[in-house]
Amino acid sequence: MKFIQGTFSCFIAVVFLLVITPSLAAVNLTGAGGTFPAPMYAKWADAYFKNTGNRVNYQGIGSSGGIRQVIAKTIDFGGTDIPMSEEDLNRNDLFQFPTLTGGIVVVVNIPGIASGQLILDGETLGDIYLGKIKRWNDPAIVRLNPGLNLPGINIAVVRRSDGAGSTYVFTRYLEKVNSRWKANVGSGATVRWPTGLGGKGNDGVAAFVQRLRGSIGYVEYTYAKPGNMAYTRLVNAEGKAISPNEASFRAAGDGADWSQSFSQDLTNQKGDNAWPVTSATFILIPKKQRNIAKGKEILRFFDWAFKNGDSLATELDFAALPDPLVEKIRAAWQTNIKDSSGEHPLYP
Repeated sequence: MKFIQGTFSCFIAVVFLLVITPSLAAVNLTGAGGTFPAPMYAKWADAYFKNTGNRVNYQGIGSSGGIRQVIAKTIDFGGTDIPMSEEDLNRNDLFQFPTLTGGIVVVVNIPGIASGQLILDGETLGDIYLGKIKRWNDPAIVRLNPGLNLPGINIAVVRRSDGAGSTYVFTRYLEKVNSRWKANVGSGATVRWPTGLGGKGNDGVAAFVQRLRGSIGYVEYTYAKPGNMAYTRLVNAEGKAISPNEASFRAAGDGADWSQSFSQDLTNQKGDNAWPVTSATFILIPKKQRNIAKGKEILRFFDWAFKNGDSLATELDFAALPDPLVEKIRAAWQTNIKDSSGEHPLYP
């Protein structure tokens, strides 16, 4: 009888271990935030799952939503294209670090004009979005495009109707390069637009531009390229007409001074090949991690991405961060991300 009881107890113990071991081994993460990096995080997460068996689920709900949810602690990490200020980070006991750089591009639907043919500068682009320049054969546009046959049709301005990190980046650029824009509109995830049709999300803007003859809009490059949308070249801070691509996004990041803060504004950076509407995208995590396993897994995932994700980033025309910056981020993890007591680092 004792033998049977002992055997039965062992059997129950083995079954118990078999049932709980997978759940103990797998540490699954939930993140949400900016749509800008969502395609890249999905690719990283898929490769990471195949490598480790751990799942990372990221929902592109917008930067504002990511900030709200990470503050409310309803997600493990937040994503934002709008860097939080040091004051806000300290108030909410959050740590912020960049993961990638990418570009916002200007897209057009002009009969007879192919991708990369039209050149705009910041002054002219700002005046289009202010409603000052109303037709495609305006002298200011013709001056930048000698020899290009520009039709005398009305410009249909398209912009985001919802709060968006891409709007923040786009308007930060216009604020730097057009004094009238700076004085009358400024920058932000939402602004009081002087003119234009509002589309919700990148998809909404893209749909309007593809449908409306003579239209102009701005979208993330990862949406423009697969849709074969006609993008413009832009004149950068060095006076060069630049095309958007991974190399020009990387050039903007390489030209930034990351020594003081991880929250660098990459718009209108110096550099011959720098795309002027470039942005880093950021991750937000609590400095004190209540769940040590999840806290370590967040850092493990992004550490893996920094080591293994460059080629995946290039496939989607994002630019990986410079190696010296990645080393600074790792050092900052060790200093800032700790257990709930605030005493024990979770990295490495």
